[in-house]
Amino acid sequence: MPQGDKRSRKPVEYLLQGTWPGAVLDDHHGAQVAQEVAVRLKKAIDAQGWTMVEASRQTGVDRLTITRVLGGHVWPDLLTIATLEKALDVDLWPGREPGNPPK
Repeated sequence: MPQGDKRSRKPVEYLLQGTWPGAVLDDHHGAQVAQEVAVRLKKAIDAQGWTMVEASRQTGVDRLTITRVLGGHVWPDLLTIATLEKALDVDLWPGREPGNPPK
């Protein structure tokens, strides 16, 4: 399947078993990264004790965007991830650094 076709599906559509974001996904690396971003974002928001409205207010990212990223309904873009990382002071993107391993 060409990469363009894979991007036309939402990350949650690569789910094989379970529920998002803790589900087992097929071997689509992008969906796995989106899943890890969602897990880390939820954890960071919860650690702050914020509602979605407060998370939006504090980060400057639209509440619907945050909700859709958390639900796996959109591919989070670079600007959204960077904005959230800066506002929350966390690494959302799973990297290859110690303490920030890829999934």
